[in-house]
Amino acid sequence: MLVCLTVENYALIDRLDVRFDSHLNIITGETGAGKSILMGALSLLLGAKADAESAIKDRSRNCVVEGTFALDGLGLEPIFDEQDLDYEPQTVIRRVVMPSGKSRAFVNDSPVQVATLKTIGEYLIDIHSQNRNLILTSEQFRIEALDTIAGCTAQRAEYRTAFAALGKARRALEEAIAKQSASHDDEDWLRHQVEELRAASLRVGETEALESELRLLENADSIRATLLQLHSALDEEQNGILSQLKESENALRHISSYYPSAGELAERLHSVGIELKDINSTVEEDAERSNADPDRTEQITLRLDLLYALCVKHRVADVSALISLRDRYSAELDAIEHGDEQVESLRKEVAECEKRARTLADALHKARAEAAPHIDAEVVGTLRKVGMEGAAFHTAISEVPLGATGGDSVAFLFSANTQIEPRPIERIASGGELSRVMLALKAILARRLSLPTIVFDEIDTGVSGRVADAVGDIINTLSEQMQVIDITHLPQVAAKGNTHLLVYKEQGATHLRSLSTEERIIEIAKMLSGSTVTEAALTQARNLLGK
Repeated sequence: MLVCLTVENYALIDRLDVRFDSHLNIITGETGAGKSILMGALSLLLGAKADAESAIKDRSRNCVVEGTFALDGLGLEPIFDEQDLDYEPQTVIRRVVMPSGKSRAFVNDSPVQVATLKTIGEYLIDIHSQNRNLILTSEQFRIEALDTIAGCTAQRAEYRTAFAALGKARRALEEAIAKQSASHDDEDWLRHQVEELRAASLRVGETEALESELRLLENADSIRATLLQLHSALDEEQNGILSQLKESENALRHISSYYPSAGELAERLHSVGIELKDINSTVEEDAERSNADPDRTEQITLRLDLLYALCVKHRVADVSALISLRDRYSAELDAIEHGDEQVESLRKEVAECEKRARTLADALHKARAEAAPHIDAEVVGTLRKVGMEGAAFHTAISEVPLGATGGDSVAFLFSANTQIEPRPIERIASGGELSRVMLALKAILARRLSLPTIVFDEIDTGVSGRVADAVGDIINTLSEQMQVIDITHLPQVAAKGNTHLLVYKEQGATHLRSLSTEERIIEIAKMLSGSTVTEAALTQARNLLGK
């Protein structure tokens, strides 16, 4: 529940500190005193959009709204875990709006996104204002209300998952059919490209290897002449380098007995000779192989021409890219050739998803149909308490194609008296009647949802007298199970509160204070008689308060 609220520099509020009772809190005040401003500040804590232009009273400093909530026993620990926040039984939520228009939010001093406030706020407070009666005209609200009261929100969540899977399967099938249709037009072209690229027997690095071999063949004569020249210089019988080295080596060995370094030099020459002999042998073999081969040259040229032509045709840089293209074309062709199998497989998947979604939708329908008469009875019972003895209320469920909430359309049929056939509530009910129907539904929903706090912002508009007293009794009964904050203009409702808070304007600023017993009598007397408080009004106020 909401323990206390602090508002600073918001709209007409300089600073406001208020503590709330755990049961029924009544807020009254003259029109324009700032009751709606108070609700606007509270909405900021629950993630409402911050408008610095209208929210900040003094543009030289920040607007700050802070609420302390008692959460012990509400089972909200998993919600805090999901939001990666530390859970505290006494949780402080703070919203800061800066003059620049930016805002910041905190939960127990940890910075959070505004979306986090909205998520947590759904478990803390339900604010119902007069214009919220219009949500009775919303199909989404009617279904959610029915499911909440029927206790099948978990079933609907399971159905939603199944319906999402069905939607995904349907989209995949549509895409496969469209792709298959478009691909058939390209099948012959693709097949030709694949056959051509496969026939080319492409190999990575082939172009480079062929280009290198072609350079050798084209320069075979020059290579052979150079190698033979080197062979001659090394191996000429009289003046060859190898012969001269051998002679020098032998000479050095003859003088080694009296010239010690000669032996070492001879060994080094011997090593050089071995290396030169190996070079000579390699040169001789390469010279024998270095012959121009016109047939091989032509063969390589034709192969390279083919590879170059394929690269130009397909606008790629090299054979590696051609191989990637061949594989992609092959995969596309394979998909076309097996497209019927894929489409058939997707059709089966869609059918299975439809079957599961339909099964879950039927279970939802059954739960809704079973709950509807009980809801109707509770709503009618409440309406009779608030002066609508002849009212009829019927939750009409009709079958529709599967959608996000199942296979049902839900309408609330209403009639204010027995002489008129019930019709959709949005077409027939007046503002006051909508308020009373909404109060009845809210009373049922509040019990099912186990919300810690509910706020009624002039939900009792359009009623008076005995009906107003009955409305007060309903709100008071709700406050036995939860905290209720009720903004009202009705003295019969105001008298029911455990705590009475007065909103008033002084020197252009909005203030709020808790009233004493005597002050409550005077305030309720004003609500009964106007600005001039009569003795009769005071007596009636005391009677309402049981004083």
